[in-house]
Amino acid sequence: MEMDTMVAWSGLAVLLVIDWRLACLAVLTILAWRFYYWAWVTPKRIEKLLREQGFDGNPYKFLVGDIKEYSQLLKEAHSKPIDIDDNTLPRVYPIVHKSIQKYGKKNFVWFGRIPKVTILDPQHVKEVLTNYKTFQKHFAATNPLCMLFLTGIGTLEGDKYLKHKKIIAPALHLEKLKGMVSDFDAVYSDLIVRLKKMTESTGSVELDVAPLFETVTIDVISRTAFGSSYTEGQNIFALIKEMRNLTFVLQRRPNIPYSHYLPTRTNIRIRQVNKELDDYLRDMIERRMNEMKGGAATKSDLLGLLLESNFQAIKLGNESAGMSMKDIIDECKLFYFAGHETIGLLLVWTTVMLSRHPKWQESAREEVFQVLGKERARTYDDLSRLKIVTAILYEALRLFPPVPDLSKITVEETKLGDLTIPAGVVVMLQTIALHRDKTIYGPDAMEFNPERFFEGVVAATKGQLAFIAFSSSTRACLGQVFALTQVKLGLAMILQHFSFELSPSYKHGPKVDLVLTPQYGAPIIYHRLKK
Repeated sequence: MEMDTMVAWSGLAVLLVIDWRLACLAVLTILAWRFYYWAWVTPKRIEKLLREQGFDGNPYKFLVGDIKEYSQLLKEAHSKPIDIDDNTLPRVYPIVHKSIQKYGKKNFVWFGRIPKVTILDPQHVKEVLTNYKTFQKHFAATNPLCMLFLTGIGTLEGDKYLKHKKIIAPALHLEKLKGMVSDFDAVYSDLIVRLKKMTESTGSVELDVAPLFETVTIDVISRTAFGSSYTEGQNIFALIKEMRNLTFVLQRRPNIPYSHYLPTRTNIRIRQVNKELDDYLRDMIERRMNEMKGGAATKSDLLGLLLESNFQAIKLGNESAGMSMKDIIDECKLFYFAGHETIGLLLVWTTVMLSRHPKWQESAREEVFQVLGKERARTYDDLSRLKIVTAILYEALRLFPPVPDLSKITVEETKLGDLTIPAGVVVMLQTIALHRDKTIYGPDAMEFNPERFFEGVVAATKGQLAFIAFSSSTRACLGQVFALTQVKLGLAMILQHFSFELSPSYKHGPKVDLVLTPQYGAPIIYHRLKK
C-alpha cells in the first residue's frame, strides 16, 4: 500500500507539470481510493481473518457497522429499570449480550469500522493485560477531543507510561497513604454529623446517596490530593463534570475523520471548558511549585508528593526525566476524576447491596464494633483487620465494577492463545460478563455473596485472572489501595452509627456513563442506631 502510494504521488508530480486539471483529477482519485481502502477494504479484510479464527458476528456495514442497532438496543434497555438480581450485562452492553447469545463467546461487534471482539477466557485476559506493548489503550475509534479529558497515566503507553509511573508511585506509597487516613476520617466524621442532624427529630432520613457520596469523595480528594476543601475546589469539579458529560456524548458518536474540526456546539464547548480547567489547574500547580522553590516544606498531599517526586527525577536525570506542566495538569485531571467518581460509585453500589442484604450489613457492623469500637480514632492497621468489610467491597466490585469494560487495541498482528488477532482489532475485556461467569464463580455468580472472598481474590477466582476491577499486571490501578482504604473507613463509620435500607422508590438501573452509574439514583433510608 505504501509503495503504491509513493508511485501514485510520483506520477502526480509529472501530471502537474503537464496539466493541472489532470493533476487535480489524480489527487481526487488517490484520495477516493485511500478512503475506500480505509472504509471498506480494511474492515472486510479483518472480518475475513476473524471469521477464519472462529469468531462470528454481523457482516460489516459501510462506516456505521452495528452503531444503529447498538443505539436502538441501548435506548430500549435504558427505557425501564430491571430487577436488582437480574444480570446487568443486557442493560449495560445490550449489543454485546445479544452478540454472545447469537454467536457464542467468540463474537465480534462493529463500532463504526472498528471490530470489537469479546474476550472472556481468563487465560486470554491474562495475556492481553500482560502483553501491554501489543494490546494498548483503545482510542482508535475515539474522537480526538475526548482525549482532552481522558488523560493521565491511564491513557499512556511505552516509555512515557513507565516514566509517569515511576514519578507517581512514591506519592501513592502505602506509608504515605497511612498518613492520609486522618483526612479520610475528618471528612466522614463531617458526614456522620450531617446525617445525625438529619435524623435528630424522627430517627430516620431518606437520601439519594449517589450525589451524597459524590460530594463526600470530592471533599476527600480535594484535601488529600490538593490540600483544599470541597468549597475551594467546587469550580474545578464543576468543569470536570461538564468535561465528563461532553466526552461521553462524543464517545457515543462514530469517529468520522476530521469531524473534531467542525464548529459544532459540543466541539466548541469542550474546548472552552478544557481551557478554563487547564487554566485553573496550571495556576494551582504554579503556586505550589513557587512555594517549593522558595523553600517551603513539601505538603503531604498527592500534588505536593507528586511535585517533589518530579523534582527529584529531574535532579537525578535531566529536564526530560521529569513531567512537563501539561503532563502534571493531565495527571491532576485524572486525580480529580478517578479519585472521586469511581470511589463514590463503589460506596453507592456497596450501600445498595448491603441494603438489599441486611444479614451481611449486620455481620459487617458486628465486625466494625469488634475491631473499631464505637468512638475512637481509626488507623490504617485497624482497617486492615476488617475482613468481612473487605470481602463485601470485593463482592460489590465484582458485581458492579466502576469501569465495566477494559478495551485494548492490537497495534500489530499477534497470537492470543491459539488465536491470531489481526492488527486494528479491539479486544473487549468484558469485566461485568467475566465477573459473573458461572464456570468461574459457581452457580451463585449472579448473587451477592461476599463469603466467596473470605480467603482472598485468588481463592475466589480459583487462581484464574477473573477479577479485574482494578485491571491487573503492570497496568494495575495505582490508586486501588487509596480507594479501598477510603471506602473501608467511610463504610465502617456509617455502620457504627446507622442502619440502612432501600427506599420503596428505589429503581435498579445500572448504566454506563463512562463509569457504571445508577440511572435512577440510589435512594436509601438511614436509621439512627440506638446507643
